[in-house]
Amino acid sequence: MAKGFAQKEGIDYNEIFSLVVNHTSIRVLLSLVAHGDLELEQLDVKTTFLHGDLDEEIYMYQPEGYKVEGKESQVCCLRKSLYGLKQSPRQWYKRFDSFMIKQGFSRSSYDSCVYIQKLHEGDYIYRVLYVDDMLIASKSKVEIDKLKSKLGKEFETKNLGAATKILGMDISRERTNQKLFLS
Repeated sequence: MAKGFAQKEGIDYNEIFSLVVNHTSIRVLLSLVAHGDLELEQLDVKTTFLHGDLDEEIYMYQPEGYKVEGKESQVCCLRKSLYGLKQSPRQWYKRFDSFMIKQGFSRSSYDSCVYIQKLHEGDYIYRVLYVDDMLIASKSKVEIDKLKSKLGKEFETKNLGAATKILGMDISRERTNQKLFLS
């Protein structure tokens, strides 16, 4: 882990925040899922903050257990973000956002963690991000699986299947009655 406490603003980092989905956006998505009888799947990105590319030049001492014999006084120049760096959450979001835009998704103007793509049949696929957790909704399970596959090739992910919990809220459905419950 990097020693983020030793970083200096303006030298080691400029922006440190990571955007997270608004709770209202999650509720709107869940309303669309219930009303339109959409499939709702969940995905988790593993080692999230290790995916970001650094904008700044950052050096760190060689970590314990990885010191090169005879070169103990040399340092490592980081190319990717690490847990503990102040800018890691922001760099992760920037990388993820860039990937989603390249996949043909549009970012919501209301909430920067909501992505939408119009499918061939006139239906849509929706994706919301909360740091490393995401919900994906669409009429088409095939389109959801294609997106999951693309995400899995770009980032190490864990497929959680049908969504049953997000941000501490349990999700249950009565699909025949177009109802979705949160607790």
